[in-house]
Amino acid sequence: MATEIKAPVFPESVADGTIAAWHKQAGEAVARDEVICDIETDKVVLEVVAPADGVISKIIKSEGDTVLSAEIIAEFEAGAAGATPSAETESKVEETVEKTEAGAAPVVEKASTAAQVQDQAPAVRKALTEQGIDAKDVQGTGRGGRITKEDVANHQNKPAVTPLSQSVGERVEKRVPMTRLRKRVAERLLTATQSTAMLTTFNEVNMKPIMDLRKQYKDRFEKRHGARLGFMSFFIKAATEALKRYPAVNASIDGDDIVYHGFYDVGVAVSSDRGLVVPILRDTDQMSYAEIEGGIGDYAAKAREGKLSLEEMTGGTFTITNGGTFGSLLSTPILNPPQTAILGMHKIQERPMAVNGQVEILPMMYLALSYDHRLIDGKEAVGFLVTIKELLEEPASLLLDL
Repeated sequence: MATEIKAPVFPESVADGTIAAWHKQAGEAVARDEVICDIETDKVVLEVVAPADGVISKIIKSEGDTVLSAEIIAEFEAGAAGATPSAETESKVEETVEKTEAGAAPVVEKASTAAQVQDQAPAVRKALTEQGIDAKDVQGTGRGGRITKEDVANHQNKPAVTPLSQSVGERVEKRVPMTRLRKRVAERLLTATQSTAMLTTFNEVNMKPIMDLRKQYKDRFEKRHGARLGFMSFFIKAATEALKRYPAVNASIDGDDIVYHGFYDVGVAVSSDRGLVVPILRDTDQMSYAEIEGGIGDYAAKAREGKLSLEEMTGGTFTITNGGTFGSLLSTPILNPPQTAILGMHKIQERPMAVNGQVEILPMMYLALSYDHRLIDGKEAVGFLVTIKELLEEPASLLLDL
């Protein structure tokens, strides 16, 4: 008896998803909890797994199709026997062995190619066949190195190598569709710039006290807690304390109402292959430095592997982004609605500074706070940023809760 396989239940903030890839085809055997399909949403890629050992009897939603929350995408038969490698592929392998033993040139490459084609999703196999492209020549960017339809399109549009005897200088361009995440990020950024009264205020912080503290204790910290002591935990702790002192920066606008949040959920912007994602650290006022560093490390690893869950990326009352990791010296970060403020960190740069009438070379960082002027006045925004600066320049006051 066929069992319905449904898309996951999406949260209210996610309207629908797109079938990104089928890892199994109709008639193919699958094992319990084996990933059979990827669904890409505006925020994350969700994996659909087999409910039991059996076979996919019917695929209802193809790659590229839009699916709604809990919508049926395939049918499954538990306990049924699935397809085995094709006779053609097996015969090619046997032929390879026979010819190799006889001294002929091996044809393992062809057999491998047939297996590669067989391993791809139906839509990808069709595209490879129609375009006459050998699967071994295509660099797969999908999960486990699988080839996607975009990989086939990119390979087809790849310019041929120009012989040295021919003139160079041909201008080449390619067109690829935006991912759902990239489109969603674009929509949110555009909405933020068009629907908020966004303004940015700047300051700078002397990073020497924190750098000295980190240099002195980083080895002991890592040995004790198993996490690397970075700068982000200091910034998150300083921002959390500043949010307590300036509640409007931790608030959001809902229609004609102002919602003041009694908790501190800080989002940390992380760059991934799919685009910018912002996982949330919950209740940062109750987290230790080690817990913050460990949480950031876990999120960074999940972002690289595409394993962040919707729950880990939903919510947040304030965001911190660090363009300094890429060398940015100064920027104006864009708000992450419905939040009303975002803090931008930047590159640490040694600069000559006047200290007590003397010139000293100090490691300085520019800070940028973008905020919604509809809710936050300039006085509050400047005070908030100055508070962060003072706490970072005197980490003892931050550690001692002074």
